[in-house]
Amino acid sequence: MAERKIKIIDSNNGLESELPVLEASEGPSTIDISSLYRDFDCFTYDPGFMATASCKSAITYIDGDKGILRYRGYPIEDLAENCKFLEVAYLLLYGNLPTADELENFEQRITQHTLINENLKSFFSGFHYDAHPMAVMTGVVGSLSAFYHDNIDINNPEDRDLAAIRLVAKMPTIAAACFKRLRGEPFVYPQNDLDYSSNFLRMMFAQPTEQYEADPVMTRAIDLLFILHADHEQNASTSTVRLVGSSGSNPFAAVAAGIASLWGPAHGGANEAVLNMLDMIGSIQNIPKFIDRAKDKDDPFRLMGFGHRVYKNYDPRAAIIRKICHEVLGKLGDHGDPQLELAMKLEEIALQDEYFVERKLYPNVDFYSGIIYRALGIPTNMFTVMFTIGRTIGWISHWTEMISDPRLRIGRPRQLYIGPTQQAFRQIGER
Repeated sequence: MAERKIKIIDSNNGLESELPVLEASEGPSTIDISSLYRDFDCFTYDPGFMATASCKSAITYIDGDKGILRYRGYPIEDLAENCKFLEVAYLLLYGNLPTADELENFEQRITQHTLINENLKSFFSGFHYDAHPMAVMTGVVGSLSAFYHDNIDINNPEDRDLAAIRLVAKMPTIAAACFKRLRGEPFVYPQNDLDYSSNFLRMMFAQPTEQYEADPVMTRAIDLLFILHADHEQNASTSTVRLVGSSGSNPFAAVAAGIASLWGPAHGGANEAVLNMLDMIGSIQNIPKFIDRAKDKDDPFRLMGFGHRVYKNYDPRAAIIRKICHEVLGKLGDHGDPQLELAMKLEEIALQDEYFVERKLYPNVDFYSGIIYRALGIPTNMFTVMFTIGRTIGWISHWTEMISDPRLRIGRPRQLYIGPTQQAFRQIGER
């Protein structure tokens, strides 16, 4: 097939050029505009980069109109149904689902690196007593650059792989330490005969004075959330990791930047915003009033956790997590938490209300993940930390893909300058 090109004409200046079209294996093709500035002395303007492909990637495919999410070609539904998190992590990092031997070796490598340096304990204590856990996560993960800087050559595939293993292994340990610090409890060391998610729950909820065994339903719920949060293409935090990493920075620093980006309420903080919204609604009796407010275009109130910027249909992750959410609540029995009862009633009404159904404003993964975390006893300000654990494998997979690309160039977005033109300088006494 002949290469497809798009002709661009500047009729005012008599200029024209042909821009090659880069064909995608699936989804929209992309116009290569790299010669536009050279030929026309123009940049493109795309606020939020909503119509700009910043890279080539073989990791994740999304079709928001059809509600499709695939990791390395595998539908998220199949992976969630049949895999545990570290299988999916292997897939994202290496490009294929592991054999039994490959998975066992991968799991062993992860468990060998779950411990964090003892000196980090004093680093945790240096934060103010009420510091947000995401602030602590950003600082602690960034500080790993100081522990692993001499033996990371990002141009060496083995060093890149070791950095990836360390990040995936240590992130649950760091997250659990943030939680323990919040509660004034002693840190719990990882126990390497446990699987990834059971080990994490033990580090979160075990006490040195008591035996602890993670409930299988709770463990599966956490593992499933890690899978669903593992990657989501070129979102804000992943793009941040790529941009920071493109300068050749230490991978721990790049991931710390991704954590900072994820913290925003429009991104990873959305599930925290759901619980804050439920607090605002207050009781089941108030739901109709807030539903009416959500329908009023002149009212700034919005129902958090409904609809999605990318998915114009049902969020495929929400369909998966809804089932386990109800399993968790069923397992807990009469939990007596009015906020959870409120959430379930809000879900019921929104799924039946014609206004939301017509606009496809279905509950999304943030809605259900927040409910699960609440039911497990995880405080609201830890929700985005939970997101961080799952998303780490996506970040480091994209970083690895980018660094290993021989065409890598440092990221350098351009701008449309609208400031003043050249001004005459005046000495301070003349201003």
